[in-house]
Amino acid sequence: MRVGVVDVGSNTVRLVVADADGQVPLPVHTVKRRLRLAEDVDRDGRLGEEPVRKLVEAVRDVRAQARRWGVAEPFAFATSIVRDAPNRTEVLDAVEAGTGLRLRTLTGEAEAELTFLAARRWMGWRAGPLVLFDIGGGTFEVAFGRSRLPDYAASLPLGAGRLTRDFFDEQDPPRGRDIKAVRRQVRHQLRDVAARIRWEMPHTAVATSRTFQQLARLCGAAPGRYGPFVQRELGRLELGRALKELAQLPADRRAQLPGISAARAGQCLAGAVVAHTAMKLTGLESLTVCPWALREGILLRYIEDGDDAWWAQEERTAPGDGTRDDSTPLRLATSP
Repeated sequence: MRVGVVDVGSNTVRLVVADADGQVPLPVHTVKRRLRLAEDVDRDGRLGEEPVRKLVEAVRDVRAQARRWGVAEPFAFATSIVRDAPNRTEVLDAVEAGTGLRLRTLTGEAEAELTFLAARRWMGWRAGPLVLFDIGGGTFEVAFGRSRLPDYAASLPLGAGRLTRDFFDEQDPPRGRDIKAVRRQVRHQLRDVAARIRWEMPHTAVATSRTFQQLARLCGAAPGRYGPFVQRELGRLELGRALKELAQLPADRRAQLPGISAARAGQCLAGAVVAHTAMKLTGLESLTVCPWALREGILLRYIEDGDDAWWAQEERTAPGDGTRDDSTPLRLATSP
């Protein structure tokens, strides 16, 4: 049996098709379509007609590929770039009309829970109490727990793309005062969460997302061609040195550094500030980079539950305005 996931993010639309006959989702086909939706939103976060048209084309393409690989109805979701858009409902309706596929928008906390599940399964029970960091384009997810499900999960408006747009758009490379402003913003948003993590004193600290993968590569971790099973670490000391270098370079020169792709060169500095500040506030000296994240969490949820009832919840009507609310919380089962 095969199952697929379509992930609409700030920069790309991704499809993963995996075999789901065992307890491990084994990918058999992946597709990536680069859209850079984050560059096409207006100051209010609204997606215009042209980026929506491109999104419809990309989703139509990956859905056709999913069908060719034996997946009729993939799990399809959009992250904060669509979830936070003022015209979210219109965007979701346009995609459904143009592709026949309805995108779900998960809450940030639900994303953190599913990503935590993926990290837990990758790291195993021997990891003990585990804290998870995940930097996306629009949000920064943090979760902590001792079991399959996190005891605590938070989603903060500290995504690398969001902070770049809000603080770094005027000058490249950014001014020192703008970098300090980002660091202050991270400290302010993360203060209470960091205190909770310090109090919990987790045994294992894990990072997921392309932002962390690229920062780890920049700081000396093995390149992706060595495969997912190579141990990759991101040290706070090394990241601090890399952050100073990134701050001095314009985006086009950052793209020449090891691990930094041209598509993410503009926002990697903000991502580094978030990562370094979060590690410092929580007292973490290093993070283990996990190759599994939200997409794998969705696949694992389906495999472990044995059905998709949790995904097929009816869309609710948001109170007061008569519009649909697609941000249905997807609480995981509490069994280990």
